[in-house]
Amino acid sequence: MYLTKGEERILEGEHGWANQIAMKILVKLGDLFDANKLIPVQSAHLSGVSYKHLGDAAIAFLAELAEKGGKAQVMATLNPSSFDPDYLVKRYSKDRFDKQQRIIQLYDKMRIQPTLTCTPYYLRKPKAGQHLAWAESSAVVYANSVLKAWTNREGSPSALAAALIGKTPNYGMHQPRNREPTVLVKVETKPKTEADFGALGIHLGKLLKDNIPTIRGLQGSDNDMKQLGAAMASSGMTTLFHTTALAREERLETISVEAKDIEQTAASLCTTDQAPDLVFVGCPHCSFKELRTLATLLQGKKVRPQVEFWACTSRHVRDEARNHVEAIERAGGHVLCDTCVLVSWIKQLGFKTLLTNSAKTAFYAPTLNEVDVALKPLHKCIEAACYS
Repeated sequence: MYLTKGEERILEGEHGWANQIAMKILVKLGDLFDANKLIPVQSAHLSGVSYKHLGDAAIAFLAELAEKGGKAQVMATLNPSSFDPDYLVKRYSKDRFDKQQRIIQLYDKMRIQPTLTCTPYYLRKPKAGQHLAWAESSAVVYANSVLKAWTNREGSPSALAAALIGKTPNYGMHQPRNREPTVLVKVETKPKTEADFGALGIHLGKLLKDNIPTIRGLQGSDNDMKQLGAAMASSGMTTLFHTTALAREERLETISVEAKDIEQTAASLCTTDQAPDLVFVGCPHCSFKELRTLATLLQGKKVRPQVEFWACTSRHVRDEARNHVEAIERAGGHVLCDTCVLVSWIKQLGFKTLLTNSAKTAFYAPTLNEVDVALKPLHKCIEAACYS
């Protein structure tokens, strides 16, 4: 991979150990994928944040980078942590909280913003065609497919390296030829709810693996597309999907999806039919519109005493939707920010059955959280959590 003289000097250590390590990561990645050069990025988004997943070893590495001068050269944001600052923080050990705070502080020292959300596009929306280095898989698919920005599905180390250098190797989704569809998907039914879009995504992810589909006959809101992409990236390696007609579609391999495929996938994601003790929405983090809808659906209702209702979002969206947040909390729900059930220890809080409208959560929670899961649309989640 070609390096400029300035990049070579970073690689040789003239700009400090932290930048040298970051450049070594980028060069290794570029060589692995036959990138021809490094290109500037507008922003980076890092996924290695929660103490639950990182553990102690990563803290030592981050501390060394921070102590030896690592500083983000572009806007850089963080994925959710293991705690929210108000509710869950009171229910876990101080030792865990202190270690989580240490991770966030080290990133902050490197000028990486403690946004703690998987939807950084709600804070600042990338423009079409901008190059990014994002690591959160659901955000990657949304950025490429809905926002038309350009980013690979980075790992946490490569996203951190890109943040410190301000560049990423020029391969994969950064090259126009790699963004062309390779499969035509015909959806022969109309998904009715966000849970349907998520189930469709899980089904397609398993079939497509890392292929890029153009999906014919699919219409939905941005929130529906968010659930679709998050689910596709969970069960497969999808980084981009198209929903508009493109040239030469007839030459592509064709996959048809019928109503029964979505129904069977949704059923396969359910490991229990027992009443839930935790109802959770907000994976990926809720948008303003989703909080507004949730507040409307909760009008005149109260969460049952034997159930907890959590909605996760970013601080940015929570502050914008303050009136809706208050309505949700008056009904007995908890609007959490900075975290997600997938990166927290919900089993240790005594939860055994989780009901969610997120196919991504339903896909991962039985393994990551060791709880039984059911997938239902939002209005069904509210029915299970509340009495009128």
